[in-house]
Amino acid sequence: MKNSTRIVLLAGAFTLGISRPAGAGDLLFGADLSFANEMNDCGVVYREAGKPADLYALFKAHGANVARVRLWTDGNPTKYSTPADVTRSLKRAKALGMKTLLDFHYSDWWADGGKQIIPAAWAKIDDPQKLADVLYHYTYDKLIALDKAGVMPDMVQPGNEINHEILDKAAWKTGAINWQRNALLLNAAIRAIRDAGKKTGTHPKVMIQIAQPENNLPWYAAATKAGVTDFDMIGISYYPKWSTQSLRGLGRTINMLRNTYPGKDVLVVETAYPYTNRTDPAATALADDNATPGYPVSPQGQKDFLIDLGQTVIANGGVGVFTWAPDWVPQLCKAGAKNDVDWISMTFFDGKGDVLPAFDHLRTSLYQRPVNVTFRVHGAAPGGTFRLWGDFFGDPDSTSFPLTVENGDLVYRITLMPGTPLRFQVFGDAAMQKPLIAAKDDVVSATVKSSDTTLEYTLTPAH
Repeated sequence: MKNSTRIVLLAGAFTLGISRPAGAGDLLFGADLSFANEMNDCGVVYREAGKPADLYALFKAHGANVARVRLWTDGNPTKYSTPADVTRSLKRAKALGMKTLLDFHYSDWWADGGKQIIPAAWAKIDDPQKLADVLYHYTYDKLIALDKAGVMPDMVQPGNEINHEILDKAAWKTGAINWQRNALLLNAAIRAIRDAGKKTGTHPKVMIQIAQPENNLPWYAAATKAGVTDFDMIGISYYPKWSTQSLRGLGRTINMLRNTYPGKDVLVVETAYPYTNRTDPAATALADDNATPGYPVSPQGQKDFLIDLGQTVIANGGVGVFTWAPDWVPQLCKAGAKNDVDWISMTFFDGKGDVLPAFDHLRTSLYQRPVNVTFRVHGAAPGGTFRLWGDFFGDPDSTSFPLTVENGDLVYRITLMPGTPLRFQVFGDAAMQKPLIAAKDDVVSATVKSSDTTLEYTLTPAH
């Protein structure tokens, strides 16, 4: 990018400020254990080194600090993912000192990125405001009941993988979201969570979950425009089979979400990777479909993928990773469980119920922590549009970011790993034709230090 309009003299210097890096207590590593009760009831025995062990205790011992469970609405045809089952699950987690995440599906059965089927009991409610009232009271009442049982969750999702419009009447493939209706419903659910938290003095955090990283930035842009803003956490589902993004692309998305929506924690709330394609013939296709170059379908490949995923999330400022259904091993059930086999290649247990190496990804001591980098430019004229261009994500697809004004300075913050090389410019116009900071090679170069770093520059009059 050429500095064709004028030359700006630049006085620049690093100033280093050391602050506590993200520690293990700041990270959330866990799993969706919604199948655990069903597996236990039908006779599954989980083992470590051949010895029987409680599933929740296994995850806790290996480093998990959060358990996630789902709740289907009252038309659920099973005895699992009901209020009673969820209460049982939350009690198991809380007894071990684990945090908990409740995932409202707002459906009598599965709700996900491909469908958000309205509960049968609500299907004839066509007035969006009446439906919002029903959704509010349902959410509020369920949370109050959980609090009375002593298991109010620490985090709550108002919907599961809500890529499309919630409380829909059919699975969807195309079509625009009616954001007037969708925002009305989502905000009613969020308000119910806030009100239940206020009533009980618990104040659970609100997490929004969108499936696959490539869908997140467009969805949040539309949601924000429609007035859906009162949430604390951004949860991403990341399955290589269904995503267009590599691990690097996921990291880029996480960093952009963090910087677009400051103050919102970002994490991967669902992921999985196969350890075998030989557990059952019916599982072979799913295992092969989920294979990612560089990560063989093997116990070691599963472990390596999850550790690299965790490092990618943390390196880009995310706060954790949850695996989905690592406990779902119906081939070990003696009776009672639905004989689904399409997920057994993705569990953390082999065909005998013994733990696999993938458990190691829960150990937060494995991960290198990023540092905070702040760009601060002094001496810019007030008003106008200022943008920072940079290749902060280590790929050719460089991006520009708006700078904010703080105490008369232009400021931009990002989270990067120590040793990351930086190349950047500051522009004084939205079209990025007027550089304010440039060096002889047209960009400024720097390297991220091992501690939180502020890059300060002072603009001086042109000569």
